[in-house]
Amino acid sequence: MIWVLVVLPIVLLLLGFPIFTILLMASIAMITLIMDIEPSLLHNQMFNAVGSQPLFAVPFFIFAGAIMSQGGISRRLVDWILSLIGPARGSMALTTVGTCTVFGAISGSSPATVAAVGGMMYPSLREKGYDEKFSSGLIASSGAIASIIPPSIAMILYAASAEQDVTQLFSAGILPGILIAGLMAGYIYIYARRNGIREHGSFDLRRIGRTTLSGLPALGTPAIILGGIYGGIVTPLESAGVACIWGALVAVFIYRELTWKQLWHVSVESVYLTAQVLIIVAASGVFSYLLTINQIPQSLTSMLQSLEASQFQVLLLINIFLLIVGCLLDPASAILVLTPLLVPIANAAGIDLVHLGIIMTVNLSIGMFTPPFGLNIFVTQALFKVPLSKLYPGLVPFIFVNLIGLAVITYWSDLSLFLVPFLGR
Repeated sequence: MIWVLVVLPIVLLLLGFPIFTILLMASIAMITLIMDIEPSLLHNQMFNAVGSQPLFAVPFFIFAGAIMSQGGISRRLVDWILSLIGPARGSMALTTVGTCTVFGAISGSSPATVAAVGGMMYPSLREKGYDEKFSSGLIASSGAIASIIPPSIAMILYAASAEQDVTQLFSAGILPGILIAGLMAGYIYIYARRNGIREHGSFDLRRIGRTTLSGLPALGTPAIILGGIYGGIVTPLESAGVACIWGALVAVFIYRELTWKQLWHVSVESVYLTAQVLIIVAASGVFSYLLTINQIPQSLTSMLQSLEASQFQVLLLINIFLLIVGCLLDPASAILVLTPLLVPIANAAGIDLVHLGIIMTVNLSIGMFTPPFGLNIFVTQALFKVPLSKLYPGLVPFIFVNLIGLAVITYWSDLSLFLVPFLGR
């Protein structure tokens, strides 16, 4: 049984098979060769997996993020944030982090944020004196904030897998996301000061007013999404639908940077991306079910209990495990496969499951820009043609900064849970 559920998936992963194929092949082998159950179980579990209500919001957030990235909204966010930062040392790099944070509150997707924001900011960073290594590392790592700042697709997937409330997870992600952004901003300031980089900007109230007025429709999107959810006006699913309508109206009628034909192409691209996510959800549903009925999670929990590990040690082991997995798998696959394994362990160790969701999200967001297989690395390299020999070293300081943030988030649970009673009703 172990070779089917563990060894076979690892071998197929090393051979380069897509993750959904790996999960389905392992599940089929388990059902046909090891277990005496009906093959129809495969279909039933696949449909049950994609039928979870929190997952219904995923296609809407993907579509909303695609509209924002192609409808002129990301450019106006950059102009607005840059006008606010003004003459601060490292302002262009700080604007990159700030824009990724705000854009993440719209798209919820890390690669989409890298593509949308990085495409505008990378040439400006190079022009202002930041070297290739720093600029590419900054963009690849800043995009990962989108996985932590709500609304996060990774959090939606975790909520569906762990049967937790999406609104509570969104509330818990606000302060950790701000912490990560703040730590990166601190490093940027030190880097700019040490390397003598200072853009010659100045505070201009007229420019701030002009960019704010131009950016108000763009800023309306995260306000609609988060304000509607936390105000108890709409559910996450409803807010995602409203965000799609608002984004389309802004891009087509206010900014006029998308035609109806282009909007149709954006819709088709979003359908393809949604299918890529949901086929992994379906395959992982079968695989997770087989893990559960074969009592794999219970065995892992019993093993940890026999070791009499403290909560501190359990959290450390979870972090190390997730950091390794995050280097190899995308967050969606990792969350859907590993959540059923980690939830019983967290329960046994007395770890709050909402806090666990934030820990998983932050770990796997770091994996998005950690060599060798971080998805943001490939997006950055494809967009800017940066040699990996320069991109990898440029990522190292940002990985270190994020690990500091992860340690704080892991062992200071109140940072994640503080806002939940107020916003996660």
